[in-house]
Amino acid sequence: MSYVSLNQEEKERLFEKLGITNTGDLFKTIPERFLLERDLKIPGPYDEQTIESMLSSNPSRVVFAGGGIYRHYIPAVVDTIASRQEFYTSYTPYQPEISQGTLQVIFEYQSMMTRLMHMDVSNASMYDGATALAEACLMAIRAKKVKRILLSKSINPAYRSVVRTYLRSIDGLEVEEVPFDSITGQVDLDVLKKATMANKRSAFFIQSPNYFGIIEPMDEVASIMQDAAFWGIVVTEAISLGIMRPPGDYGPDVVVGDAQSFGNPPSAGGPLLGFFCTKREYIRSMPGRLVGLTRDKDGRQAFCLTLATREQHIRREKATSNICSNQGLCVLRAAVYLSTVGPRGLRTIAEQCASGARYLLALLGKRGIGTVFTGPVFNEFVLRIDDGSRERASQAGIVPGIRIDEYYPELTDSQLITVTEMNSERDCKWLLDIM
Repeated sequence: MSYVSLNQEEKERLFEKLGITNTGDLFKTIPERFLLERDLKIPGPYDEQTIESMLSSNPSRVVFAGGGIYRHYIPAVVDTIASRQEFYTSYTPYQPEISQGTLQVIFEYQSMMTRLMHMDVSNASMYDGATALAEACLMAIRAKKVKRILLSKSINPAYRSVVRTYLRSIDGLEVEEVPFDSITGQVDLDVLKKATMANKRSAFFIQSPNYFGIIEPMDEVASIMQDAAFWGIVVTEAISLGIMRPPGDYGPDVVVGDAQSFGNPPSAGGPLLGFFCTKREYIRSMPGRLVGLTRDKDGRQAFCLTLATREQHIRREKATSNICSNQGLCVLRAAVYLSTVGPRGLRTIAEQCASGARYLLALLGKRGIGTVFTGPVFNEFVLRIDDGSRERASQAGIVPGIRIDEYYPELTDSQLITVTEMNSERDCKWLLDIM
């Protein structure tokens, strides 16, 4: 599709075909009192130099905020490829004969996610990590007939809220939360063990690194979950997969989360990129769609929608989900990002995030400022910060993390601090000086 404006000759041909004499004839059905007979009162047009000058006046902030949406460096090639009109304007690939490019992108994304997670299968994407977790709960109910959903209380509070919204109309289903240890910030293993032993028809979900940035004791959790009906792992900071053990190695039934960190900007909170990986045995209970590799009638390699268990494709009562257009453009960005940085690059970025967090923690330690929890962290941790420090940071052009006592009243004046490769040592020292 061309975006070049029509010239006068082309306009006249269109008018002749439509049987009109000018553009105004197209709007004859609109009452005249609603038509604007003057130019819009807006300044401009401006030249590029003026626009750049105006944009440069916007304040630039140093960001230490995360909590599920992260600020990472995005290689220029990601924007270049994602902005190509073949990808940018395309829709759901229902016609494989004209959608091979889009289908291959999704196929490659699925392949990359299964390798990263060490799981059997990945779907084409979900709206975001929160809905991916909610859909995982629904899959547990469908596939294993569970009657109780256990959520670690250190899962992102927005995720837990979405889960409760999704599940509140299901009769006979209990949704409970497993508390975290007030010292380490990790899940309370004793409570978890008792909860799973009390009801074998339960599904349990845990996030690692959790909302506090704490890495959970996954070996111990996996041991407790050996006889569980169903359990899953949530990953919200996908960059952590560069150095952490793949979640699939712990034996979960499903791994879900958000892959926004892979080449997608934070923007104003979205769009995000939910991912959904599971075992082969659950493939027909999985939500969304699956792209597969096949052969066409002439024996040529081709990509197609192999599985699409939504209500527009099969009977409504048999559908696993009503998810419509998936996050195709975000999938493309993630696939290009992962292809660009590669395994070694992903590891390097993850190491930079982790070392940056350790550097800031060391600076804080020298000032006698300790974290709220003692558990090991990847690139996020919780501090107690008073309102005065928050205000000083804001005035200095720093976003000093996320205040979390709104979700955890017991953690008074607590702030979630996030460090990525975008935060320099100078930024860390600046934050410390302001505090």
